[in-house]
Amino acid sequence: MVGENVVDRELEEYLSQTIKKIKVFGCGGGGSNTIERLYEMGIYGAELIAINTDVRHLLNVRAHKKILIGKQLTKGLGAGKDPKLGEEAAKESEQELKQTIEGADVVFVTCGLGGGTGTGSVPVIAEIAKKMGALVIAICTWPFSVEGVNIWDNAEYGLSRLEEHADLLIIIPNDKILELYPNIPIKQAFKVADSILANALKELTELLTKTGYINVDFADFKSIVSGSGYGLFGVGESDSENRAIESIERALNNPLIDLDITGAKAALVRITASEDITPEDIKKILDNVRSVLDPKAKLIYGITFEEGKKNYIRTSVVITKLKSVPTFIRKVKKRELEEKEKKELEKELGIEIIA
Repeated sequence: MVGENVVDRELEEYLSQTIKKIKVFGCGGGGSNTIERLYEMGIYGAELIAINTDVRHLLNVRAHKKILIGKQLTKGLGAGKDPKLGEEAAKESEQELKQTIEGADVVFVTCGLGGGTGTGSVPVIAEIAKKMGALVIAICTWPFSVEGVNIWDNAEYGLSRLEEHADLLIIIPNDKILELYPNIPIKQAFKVADSILANALKELTELLTKTGYINVDFADFKSIVSGSGYGLFGVGESDSENRAIESIERALNNPLIDLDITGAKAALVRITASEDITPEDIKKILDNVRSVLDPKAKLIYGITFEEGKKNYIRTSVVITKLKSVPTFIRKVKKRELEEKEKKELEKELGIEIIA
């Protein structure tokens, strides 16, 4: 018995060394709100860190840790919708950010692109984390059209920098929320966006941190996510007779993300189900995912049981290594190119072109 206890302690110590450290950075007002939402929901195995230049907003957010960046630069008054100011604020606080990131295996960064602090600081945090050896996943929203050209320009500025440092980018266009709920008040629409980000972060984090019946190990997770570019995250659930098919179809047909996943080269599936799930249910889910992937795509899955549920399946899926970038991102890139060409022509002709 004594020998068994010694062995168990050794195994527990070894296990503690293999547990991966996950840190979630919510930047700016939108990102901090997502951290608050995650704190309310409860998230297993991740540290929640709120970042802001606005001391009043940061004071009211619940998080495991808070960092007021750019104290000298912004004096705690915010970045005034200026991402370059948000960027400089993050660089001012680089040492504190490095200390917070230290030891992290996976760093999630989230914000509402288009503002000042989040849009400017998220790429800086992503760059620091990447240089320190962490896997970096960005899950952000794209601004509503009604927010105007300046906010969209800000979002483009932040996204172009984020692309350089994030392994995986999941970008959710806020306009899709309005398509689903056309009469929703704008304040409520922002809350829906925060909730969507929080749910995606929780599912992805707990895929790694929660012990399941079939686990996804870090090496598998890294092989799907590392250097994968843009991706899709979707979640669907069902308790009907056709629960397996319904859950995965709802996950794959995510109305909030406008992209073509046909021919993608990697996918990660998390199945959370009641204990009455059958091998046939699992086969239906995985076959459905395989049907949209490249024939040689890598597919990793995990299964976790949900106590107290019957005839229930929730399926979350991450599709990565896409053949093409999301439709709305292509439109943004085209707009950037047209603006660049216009400026070059103006310089060449010495006149201002008014479209």
